[in-house]
Amino acid sequence: MTGTRYDAVVVGSGPNGLAAAVRLAEAGCSVVVLEAAAEIGGGTRSAELTLPGFVHDVCAAIHALGVAAPALAPDRLAQYGLRWMYPEVPLAHPLDGGRAAVLHRGIDETAAGLGPDGPAWKRLMQPLLDDWPLILPQLLGPLLSVPRHPLAMARFGTRALQPATWLTRRFQTEEAKALLGGCAAHAMLPLSRPFTSGFALTLALAAHANGWPVAAGGSQAVADALAARLHALGGEVRTGVMVRSLADLPPHRAVLFDTNPAQLASIAGDALPARYRARLRRFRHGPGAFKIDYALDAAVPWDNEACRRAGTVHVIGTFDELRMAEAEVAAGRMPARPLVLAVQQSLFDPTRAPQGKHTLWAYAHVPHGYTGDATEAIERQIERFAPGFADIVLARRVASPQVLQAYNPNYVGGDIAGGAHNGLQLAFRPTIAARPYVTPDPSLFLCSASTPPGAGVHGMCGWHAAGRVLAGPLRHV
Repeated sequence: MTGTRYDAVVVGSGPNGLAAAVRLAEAGCSVVVLEAAAEIGGGTRSAELTLPGFVHDVCAAIHALGVAAPALAPDRLAQYGLRWMYPEVPLAHPLDGGRAAVLHRGIDETAAGLGPDGPAWKRLMQPLLDDWPLILPQLLGPLLSVPRHPLAMARFGTRALQPATWLTRRFQTEEAKALLGGCAAHAMLPLSRPFTSGFALTLALAAHANGWPVAAGGSQAVADALAARLHALGGEVRTGVMVRSLADLPPHRAVLFDTNPAQLASIAGDALPARYRARLRRFRHGPGAFKIDYALDAAVPWDNEACRRAGTVHVIGTFDELRMAEAEVAAGRMPARPLVLAVQQSLFDPTRAPQGKHTLWAYAHVPHGYTGDATEAIERQIERFAPGFADIVLARRVASPQVLQAYNPNYVGGDIAGGAHNGLQLAFRPTIAARPYVTPDPSLFLCSASTPPGAGVHGMCGWHAAGRVLAGPLRHV
């Protein structure tokens, strides 16, 4: 590809690629984003997947960390149409018998619903919430960077490093254990693994500090706002452009790849040393997702009232049931009762469905590359806590791990988290290196969720990668 010479080319228009492009453009760099698909967005696309008038988030739905991330800051994107909608209840976790554990914005309200475990929840969460402004920047960056507030990070780290099976021992009730465990399961690891408590604490604290919002109109609004900001700064976005090699790129000084590590190795070819490319190809991917989008004739008839007011519902039951299900998935076996993560955007955003109708976004954790059909298992779990659910389904769209990977090549084997979080890969992504975004070629950078801080619509992988570019090949721009 020939033509204009750019300071930076970004390959991929997911939230990380777009956030990187915006930061570079804000610094005065000339930037173009190249997207292979017909539409921008990557993990933040929305579409009418089932019936006309029903808008579904194709991938990401809840943006627990995005609302607090500098890359998506309201003062940067609100003028471009990005509005956050806040569910009345961030999270509910139903239990058999019509019970549920409920994560409210307020710690006191959450504790009040946990009965005898209320004081223990407050003792765990309140000191960390007080530290949240100090620890959040660290959590949104490379894990091994030098902390600016070491005492606050030490308080968080002593709890976060524990397996979730340890941290839940401070609770007596099924409600408190399930509530914390469901947040820990976002690690997509066995809950006996170290640092699973870190995922639990981060998500719970985010709910207490900021809520778990959805983007008004659909997650596509995140990508559209970033693209609008980029255009306002003079940047460009080109869709329908497949990049297979560096020869497909326009002249440039730096390239940032919002791709998985193996794609970077393939595109860069001999521009990267063979040993480094081999390390990129050894990057491990984690369990998959099996996703179903529903068009509904009415709101989900949960048998617990709090679930009918929640943005997110963790559908599985007790902590022990959750622990066993996640262990089965990690071992490559499909559990009979999987964890189902459900989001009810249309309860809080009326643009998502025709009047009186609703959408439901749901996916189950399944083994990496799972080739079976998890539809029955997912719907059995939902029906367990919402009797009559099957009667209100107007249409469904099923996406297996293979469909997810075909939609977005970054989702290898259905892995929507950008890579496994086990072993050294939790801290060193994509390879063991002091500077995770930088490659041996000083003009090539990785900025996807396969770099720190990892998965989630927060744009911070791209934000930090752009910072490395500005400190390197574009430092004199």
